[in-house]
Amino acid sequence: MRRLRGHANDAFRSSETLLGSRVPLASLIQMLTVAEYLNFRHAATALGVAQSSVSARVKALEGDLGVLLFERHARGVRLTEAGRHFVERVAAGVDQLDHAVKTAGMAAAGEFGRLSVGIHAMIPGSFLADLIRQYREKHPGVEVKIIECTARDAMMQLRADRLDVAFVVGTPDLPDCHSRPIWNETMLAVLPDRHRLVGQSEITWADLAGETFLVRHGGTGPQVHDHIVLRLAGHWPAPSILRFDVGRGTLLSMVGQGFGITIGGAATSLLPTSGVTFLPFADEPEPVPFSAVWSPFNRSAALHNLLSLANEMGRLIRAD
Repeated sequence: MRRLRGHANDAFRSSETLLGSRVPLASLIQMLTVAEYLNFRHAATALGVAQSSVSARVKALEGDLGVLLFERHARGVRLTEAGRHFVERVAAGVDQLDHAVKTAGMAAAGEFGRLSVGIHAMIPGSFLADLIRQYREKHPGVEVKIIECTARDAMMQLRADRLDVAFVVGTPDLPDCHSRPIWNETMLAVLPDRHRLVGQSEITWADLAGETFLVRHGGTGPQVHDHIVLRLAGHWPAPSILRFDVGRGTLLSMVGQGFGITIGGAATSLLPTSGVTFLPFADEPEPVPFSAVWSPFNRSAALHNLLSLANEMGRLIRAD
């Protein structure tokens, strides 16, 4: 019960606040202090009030309850059996109230609660993986829930309030959502080690005309598909694009086994995959942007802290 002292002085002054409809909170706080010291004078000193006030409140509390909580004697008091049970339960309730007050304040500051994040992938060493790691280190009281999904699914879940934020490829312009570019990645072609172009320092999109491209149904697969179509429009022979319902690691393994080629951001090259080579494009106009997207109605402080950290990390990378 000693941990109650820190807020006892504030709590007992709120004498107009009632628990239920009969018992003032201040009376309960003073009763708990008496139970801690088993002495009215010492309890009054700890609370910073007159001994007569504590004695009167405890006596009134016993009258309201119709139960004797303390047995008085020359050296102080001792709890009755009924008093012991009452003190145990009230102390637990005050602890819960104290916890509720503290966690409410932490939630308001973004230091407690839950944050649901939609991502395209979590590649060790990538910007996104570092962002989530640093955020969890800075805000350990926030439970971070990671959901891997396509950009389309992420938008649907944002609008249904099942996600707080989604990190997607590109710079979407959505009338009902806020978005902000966070980081960029260089576009790379992913080729099997035995491919005819391996050995060059860079390639062009024209070099890949007629190739068989492998893309995923999930993750960034839909955006990769559209990017390939856009870049190779008008080239002959036309590319073949095959879609697979597999993970990123499996797709890279299929490239290494000669099923075809693919493209991806620079973070893809961080995956531990053998049998493939990553080559940059000479004619890709600019790095691929990745953006954060969230609802304008989401006022979560935890979300604000994540976006602030993402902006800070993005600025550091651009400064380098």
